[in-house]
Amino acid sequence: MRLKEGFIVHENRDEQIMVDAAGTFAGMVRNNKTAAFIVNCLKHDTTMEAITNSLYEKYDAPLEEIQQDVNNIIQKLKSIGAIDE
Repeated sequence: MRLKEGFIVHENRDEQIMVDAAGTFAGMVRNNKTAAFIVNCLKHDTTMEAITNSLYEKYDAPLEEIQQDVNNIIQKLKSIGAIDE
């Protein structure tokens, strides 16, 4: 899976913003650090497992919590049409 072409990601200091230049999603998404990390992983073909492992290596958090966060964010991104599978 990967971030759908047409979604533009902009980072400014501690904030990441996403917009859909293709126009299928009318809105703007502000990502926290975890969501931003996941979106950055999705700039290339990847899997939920690979994203989870990358987050687990970077942050000191329980694996189950990371898996749940990744799943929640991926589902939200799917709901706005931001992911190609």
